[in-house]
Amino acid sequence: MYRRIQRLLLLIIVCSLLGLGVLALLRYQEVKRLRRSEYLADQANAKDTADLWARAVEKVKEDRRGIGDVAIEIPTQLRHYEDRHWFLATQVAEVDKFNVQSCQDFVDLAGMLERGELVSLPAVTDNYILFGVGARADDKAFSRYVLDHDSAQNIALYNDAELRDAYARLDSARLKLQTEISDLQKRLAALKKSERAKQRELKEEMTGLQQQLQADADEKALLDRAYGQPGSRQSLSHDYESLQALAKNFAGRSYNLDDSADRYALKVSMLSALRPQALKILEEVAKAYHDKFARPLPVSSLVRPEQYQHALRKVNRNAVLIDTPPHSTGLAFDIDYRYMSGEEQNFLMTELARLKDEGRIEVIRERNANYHVFAFVNGKRPSDELITASLEEAGAPPVEEAHHATKEPTKSGKKPAIKSRTVKKVKTNSKTKKRRIR
Repeated sequence: MYRRIQRLLLLIIVCSLLGLGVLALLRYQEVKRLRRSEYLADQANAKDTADLWARAVEKVKEDRRGIGDVAIEIPTQLRHYEDRHWFLATQVAEVDKFNVQSCQDFVDLAGMLERGELVSLPAVTDNYILFGVGARADDKAFSRYVLDHDSAQNIALYNDAELRDAYARLDSARLKLQTEISDLQKRLAALKKSERAKQRELKEEMTGLQQQLQADADEKALLDRAYGQPGSRQSLSHDYESLQALAKNFAGRSYNLDDSADRYALKVSMLSALRPQALKILEEVAKAYHDKFARPLPVSSLVRPEQYQHALRKVNRNAVLIDTPPHSTGLAFDIDYRYMSGEEQNFLMTELARLKDEGRIEVIRERNANYHVFAFVNGKRPSDELITASLEEAGAPPVEEAHHATKEPTKSGKKPAIKSRTVKKVKTNSKTKKRRIR
């Protein structure tokens, strides 16, 4: 009797285990099927988006074949003011007025995206296409943009393993460079005095290696200062973790920070964002343009951290380098007019001029084939007094506190009347000041 009960219990246990095994297998297959379905759906969506983007690019670049070939008439609203600093000062005044936070680097940008201060834009819609956004992004490790002894520095963000790898890489490079320099010195010493051309060649090569050696030494010293102090190291580690959190699920996709291709893709995706106020203006202009010409509006730039702004400055002189560049706030975007006909440009400029007259934007037609548009937070232009007080911050020469005669522009950009002004102090946004390594 006892043995029969044992056999029965054993049978029940075996059957239960088999049942659990079958359930686990079915669950595994279901999860695997769902993941495969999600993967195939993502691939299909990616392909659909890529196809839509390619067709939109064709529409943007399409040869107009003389259609709309009329003279371009630039409204005064899109021209420079007589005092050229007034345009930038208007945007600075808006930032000061509402204490708008800007982003210095991708870490700041990640925080603004996580808090919902910026809206992520799709690469293409029926009305607009992101055409060149993030063109200067790189695939390097994310870094903190700081001011070290009055010079800009980028401190790479690493976890512990990556930091060890970085030090090992620098040590290996140092030994290799020292060996190469030593070999060149021996070759140089063995040359005859008459072999001057060869001497110059070796000296130039050695100078290049010495400069690289110094650059690596500077990078190592920067890492020592940044990661050598517990407080600083903890802060950088927190920054890395915040980026990882964003990368796990951003704009419907996950990114691997260890993969260079994923880092590049994530940077481009993060640069594809605007504040809601600016997005509203963009969508309004894009719809009007699309309704008129059946083409997507090409948008060449959206939010740009100061770190990215400095990299862009090397190839675009219009990328301003003040404490708070307009694009770093997420309130500015650029429209590319390179491929537009005269009729398209005139229509678009008329729309932008109307928005400026309504006090909703600041705008200018740049010579590098862009319309720079800046949206005002509450749809209302800042006062002339606040703009005047922001001139120096916008790069204008300092003036005395006493009354100076200045030409103060009107909102339309027409030649302003002479008006006396007194420059007053305005509290700047402390969040825009660059960090220093302690």
